[in-house]
Amino acid sequence: MSRFRGFRKRRKRKNSGNDPDIPSTGEDLQVTLHPELEKNRRVMKDMFERCCDVTFRPFRIGKKIEAEIVYIDNMADIEELNDHALAPLMKASLTHPEEIERFLREELPVVSAKPVQTFDECVKQVVAGDPVLFIDGWDRALNLGLRKWEKRGVTEPESEPVIRGSKEGFIESALSNTSLLRRRIQSPQFKMEEMRLGRYTQTRVIVAYIEGVVNEGVLDEVKRRLERIDIDGVLESGYIEELIEDNPYSPFPQINVTERVDTVAADLLSGRVAIITDGSPGVMTMPLNFPTLLQAAEDYYVRFTYATAVRWLRYLLFFFSLTAPSFYVATITFHPEAVPTEQLFNFAAAREKIPLPTFIEALLMEIAFEALREAGLRLPKIVGPAVSIVGALIIGEAAVTAGLVSAPVVIVVAITGIASFSIPRYALGFTMRVLRFPLLILSGSFGMVGFSLGLIALVVHLATLRSFGAPYLAPLAPFRSQELKDALWRSPRWKMDQRPRLSPNEYRQSPDQKPGPEQGGER
Repeated sequence: MSRFRGFRKRRKRKNSGNDPDIPSTGEDLQVTLHPELEKNRRVMKDMFERCCDVTFRPFRIGKKIEAEIVYIDNMADIEELNDHALAPLMKASLTHPEEIERFLREELPVVSAKPVQTFDECVKQVVAGDPVLFIDGWDRALNLGLRKWEKRGVTEPESEPVIRGSKEGFIESALSNTSLLRRRIQSPQFKMEEMRLGRYTQTRVIVAYIEGVVNEGVLDEVKRRLERIDIDGVLESGYIEELIEDNPYSPFPQINVTERVDTVAADLLSGRVAIITDGSPGVMTMPLNFPTLLQAAEDYYVRFTYATAVRWLRYLLFFFSLTAPSFYVATITFHPEAVPTEQLFNFAAAREKIPLPTFIEALLMEIAFEALREAGLRLPKIVGPAVSIVGALIIGEAAVTAGLVSAPVVIVVAITGIASFSIPRYALGFTMRVLRFPLLILSGSFGMVGFSLGLIALVVHLATLRSFGAPYLAPLAPFRSQELKDALWRSPRWKMDQRPRLSPNEYRQSPDQKPGPEQGGER
């Protein structure tokens, strides 16, 4: 759906000549072009007043007919424009509009040249990067389709690396991203619908899905939420994510954001919907369930035994990264009898000269660790890792030596930080970093009672959370035994013959795919 409210809401413009054929307001931009080139030029120059990057290039067709090309510097392919538009037109021997139209249609080597009828369409094409050709005597213009934007090459996503698997990642160009997906899913059932969001940015947003596999209810809901967005600009997919999620106050991500092409293709084949935002390498897929956040792309490229073992380890480390500091504080402060006597003596000896309570120790070390991690992310890549690692070693050793914190607290916080790095999705890792502090406060204030209440509240929240109507904890709650083969563990590929219940297309492959020697063959 095209949204150009910015043009409709413009202030009244000057019309110095008081010419009734020249539009003076944004609403009048819907009128068709005038046959006189001068009047069209005045309207376009008025629209792009004080726009130093917009170029108006007048020339003559066949040295007789006046014409003008309007384009934006560094957004149009100047070399192609000169070679395939300006040069042929200037050399052609044309005198009548009919001859020009035939020449443009049959001989001009610009494949995507299309006629435009109104000033509004001309402005849209120019700001999108396409040069627009105006010819004296024509009541229409020609979009030459010669845009050329600067973009980086396709590289491996730095936040989602794999040892085995594709190294292709999305970039900031929406059209490049759609081509990467089209290479993976070469079917006419793979649909992509475009709309524009942002009054001023007019950001291209593409909704992608596989017809016959996607859940139509989810697709309609995604479109409805996108269409109700009314905002001045969309600069990154995060703008859209916050405006369409189910529960905006939940700390948990409800939309999966990834830069991996294979991950989005797999989600589309599972019946999900993808949203591609121009200017952002992060592609959103929905709906999202919690087990997906602990799955890595590489889980599906290695043997299922290794993938299952690593996935269980990931679940354990996830739980440890959330609860380890809180459990340690609650146990040492309120329930020391739960600790073996010999180990309790060791903890007491380590804390003998520490003036601070265990809760304050853990809180200070958690803050210091998060500060170091944030500093490592914001510093230049060359010095960031070195500063974070050296800083952690120096601060930890100095704090223990100075008697500010005990060695066991430093060990627990360090192991917690390492465990958090095992979470494949950065959004979930950030959520754990945030939730660790309120759980630590509850444990430091009420002991195991506070620790248990915090976990219960967390589970209840997850059980009530939904992503575009789909239960967040599925297939655990509600329990779906058939889908556990790709949740709690990773079954062999030949057993994963069914899609999630989300998709109306139940089977993804034939059921009899188990490999093995043929019966009766040579041994």
